[in-house]
Amino acid sequence: MRLTRTASALPSTPLLAALLLAACSPQAPTPPAAPQAASAASQAQAATTPSEAETRALLQAQADRWDQAIVARRREAIAANMAEDFRQIDGEGHVEDRASFLEGLLDPKLQLDPYKVEDFDIRLYGDVALLSGRTRMTGRYDGKVFKTHYRYIDIYVKRQGAWKIVSVQISKLPPDSP
Repeated sequence: MRLTRTASALPSTPLLAALLLAACSPQAPTPPAAPQAASAASQAQAATTPSEAETRALLQAQADRWDQAIVARRREAIAANMAEDFRQIDGEGHVEDRASFLEGLLDPKLQLDPYKVEDFDIRLYGDVALLSGRTRMTGRYDGKVFKTHYRYIDIYVKRQGAWKIVSVQISKLPPDSP
């Protein structure tokens, strides 16, 4: 969780169908105009596909909004970022599903202070993105102050055109570690 943070596309369906038909038919080779048409179709698709930089910026902004929603305890905004099959592996190795994760975050006994992420990184693999970093979190649980330091990895998957977080894993770090 964080508040601040210091693939190849397939041809469109008609083009793909035309290429498959041409490859499977016993007809003469494709005339020279076909590669130009394929190039134009690829350029048109590239114009609608976000660049890597745009995807990174979108994911960073989405993750920042999610963290802000967590600190502000906005259930709808938190849940909207999560896939239905979300799971978390916490620093103790326990696995939580979407419902238990939300329940824990929204427990009235828990209050989180705003926090900062260090060593933030985004790695893209087509429709999968790994967002990782390190944070020192403070807050109160049942009136008692706590401090925690951890590394995390958030896994986002693009489904039906939208990025959703599907998994979070946290590794606790000693308080003195950089």
